[in-house]
Amino acid sequence: MNANQELKLLGQRIRAARTAKGLSQGDLAFAVEVSEPYMSDIELGKKKMNVLTFCRIVETLNMSADSILRPNVPVVNQIYQQEFADLLKDCTPQEIESILNIVKEIKTTLHNKKED
Repeated sequence: MNANQELKLLGQRIRAARTAKGLSQGDLAFAVEVSEPYMSDIELGKKKMNVLTFCRIVETLNMSADSILRPNVPVVNQIYQQEFADLLKDCTPQEIESILNIVKEIKTTLHNKKED
């Protein structure tokens, strides 16, 4: 994988984390103290960022840097699994079933996109 592909994947993971937290791109840019166009370029993998900017991003998103940098590492996968379990703690059995069905559909869609 070349550097451009790695930057694009990093940006995609930042965008996914931001949207999962319910933040707009402008909100994140403001909190990180960068311009919104620069944040857009980071998320699109068009711009590199310095370590300070990256630290501000993960701190604002309240996540581990590993979850952004190395999502396929077993320890990070365990973190994701724990976060998922935490999300389900206060759900009713019916809510859990609905969430599970949604996740299954998303997984199927993602796997189908990989095959295309």
